[in-house]
Amino acid sequence: MKANVPRSGMGGNQANMMKQIQKMQEEMEQKQAEVQATEFTASAGGGVVEVSVNGAHEVKGIKIDPEVMDPEEVEMLEDLLLASLNEANRKAAEAMEAAMDGATGGMNIPGLNGLF
Repeated sequence: MKANVPRSGMGGNQANMMKQIQKMQEEMEQKQAEVQATEFTASAGGGVVEVSVNGAHEVKGIKIDPEVMDPEEVEMLEDLLLASLNEANRKAAEAMEAAMDGATGGMNIPGLNGLF
């Protein structure tokens, strides 16, 4: 007599896994779009220079306090702009990373880090 061993249903498990992966991909795309549409602002020099970027790292605005517009202090102004741009971009990158961590449930997916 043959033993009747129930099948494990691998096909069903694979289909379920594919649905979960597709759902995760859709969530990641949605979160990526949300972060890209968000503006991140940073300032330097005690707020005399302020820069805004979006999640796609595009500069959306620069504000400079007129008091720092001294022609003899151009290098200082350039340094302040660089500092605020770098900080705003860092904030955008952190937000994207947090959004992707949220979408993947904290799973470490090889090749995903650094894509966004």
